Amino acid sequence: MDELTQTVDVVSLWTTYGPLMIGFIARAAGALAVLLVGLRLAGWLSGLVRRLSNQHAGIDPTLGYFFGSLVRWSVIAAVIIAVLQVFGIPATSFVAVLGALTLAIGLSLQGALGNIASGVMIMIFRPYKLGDYVEIAGVAGTVRDINLFQTVLATIDNVMIMVPNSQAIDKVIKNYSGFPTRRVDIMFGIDYGDDMDKALGIISSLIDEDDRILRDPEPFVKVVNLGSSSVDIQTRTWVNAADFFNVKFDLIKKVKEAFDAQGITIPYPHQVEIRKT
Repeated sequence: MDELTQTVDVVSLWTTYGPLMIGFIARAAGALAVLLVGLRLAGWLSGLVRRLSNQHAGIDPTLGYFFGSLVRWSVIAAVIIAVLQVFGIPATSFVAVLGALTLAIGLSLQGALGNIASGVMIMIFRPYKLGDYVEIAGVAGTVRDINLFQTVLATIDNVMIMVPNSQAIDKVIKNYSGFPTRRVDIMFGIDYGDDMDKALGIISSLIDEDDRILRDPEPFVKVVNLGSSSVDIQTRTWVNAADFFNVKFDLIKKVKEAFDAQGITIPYPHQVEIRKT
C-alpha cells in the first residue's frame, strides 16, 4: 500500500511540475545556445571590423581596434537582452528595470563608465595611437591595443601593462613617437689637462661619420661647463625617432673608444685614504 502511495505521489508531482521542468530546461538550453552563438558572433564581428579597418588606407588602425571593441560589447549587450527574452522576460520590462537601476548602476560603475568616456576622448584627441612608444600614468611601453576600458602597453622587456583609460587621459602623457625626429643629448667629461679642441674634434668626426644623425638641425658640440673634476662637453644631435636609442648608445661607445685610443681621459671619482699617524 505504501509503495502504491509513493508511486501515486511521484506521478502526481510529475503531472504537476513535469511540464514546468521541461519548459525550464528547454528555455535554459535555448538561452545557453543563444549565449554561445552570440559570444562567438561578437568576437567574429569585432575581428571583421578590425580587419576591414586595417585594409582601408583612410582609417587609422587605432580607430579599427576601438570600433572593433565597441561592436563586441554592443553585441554582447544585445545577446544578454536576447537571453532574458528566452526566459520570458520581455525586452520592454528589461529596459524599464534598467532605467530604474540606471542611477545605482552609474554610481557603482562610475569607474568603468569613466573609462569608456576617456576611451572616446582618446579616439577624438588622439594623444597616441597603436605602435607609439609612450609614458602614461607613470608607466612606459609600446601601445598594443586601445579598447573601451583600457590601453594595453608592452614594456621594453615585453611585459603587458593595462592602464585604465581614465588614468591615461587624466595624467601627463609623454608620446616619444609623437614627432618623426628626436634630439639625442649626451654629456662627456674630459680631464682638465686634456686638449679640449682635440676632444671636440674627435666627437665631431664621429658624429659626421654616422649617417643616422641628421644634418638639419646642425649637430651641437660645445664645452658647456667646468665641473669640479672635469671639463664637460655637451652634444645635441637630431635623429629619426626610431634611431634614438641605437644612436645614443653607439655614440657613447665610439667616443669612449676614440678617447682611449687618442689619450683623452674621462675622469671618474677617486677615493683618497687618509691614514692617521
